[in-house]
Amino acid sequence: MKVLIAAAGKHGSTMEIAEAIGEGVRHAVPSAIVDVRPAATVDDVTAYDAVVVGSAVYFGRWMPTAARLVNDNAGALRERPVWLFSSGPTGEPAKVDPAPADLIARCGAVEHRTFGGRLDRSGLRMGERLITKAVKAPDGDFRDWTEIRAWAASIARHLTTTPTRLEPR
Repeated sequence: MKVLIAAAGKHGSTMEIAEAIGEGVRHAVPSAIVDVRPAATVDDVTAYDAVVVGSAVYFGRWMPTAARLVNDNAGALRERPVWLFSSGPTGEPAKVDPAPADLIARCGAVEHRTFGGRLDRSGLRMGERLITKAVKAPDGDFRDWTEIRAWAASIARHLTTTPTRLEPR
């Protein structure tokens, strides 16, 4: 079984979530080949039996590279199990962003999850600092690693207990 985990973000936080999901799937399904890649580097998903796509959320929207990955591969994604995740809301508790309903419908996702994000103003450009100050986004790491690992385990359980929609290769 080949699993793709692709993510898009600006400052590495979303990719770290993708890597944790990849580790969780690898641990639970040792026979799986798990590729964790930036969404911008993925043109075709047909070599994979299952796909997870994640994106940082900026101004309530997914990153264009993650949305493009889903939109450009919608037909192929509908033929295999797909999960989507968003990251980026900050605060205690993390503010929930609206799920990308159009993308969920387009790819037939099994599930969409929203995870808290990380904000470190010291790594932001001036414009980004001004925006985060204007929306009163708090600094800090609001990612719940226990929740992220549990979600990875649920994906692995699905992969090992539910037949995929693909024909045997």
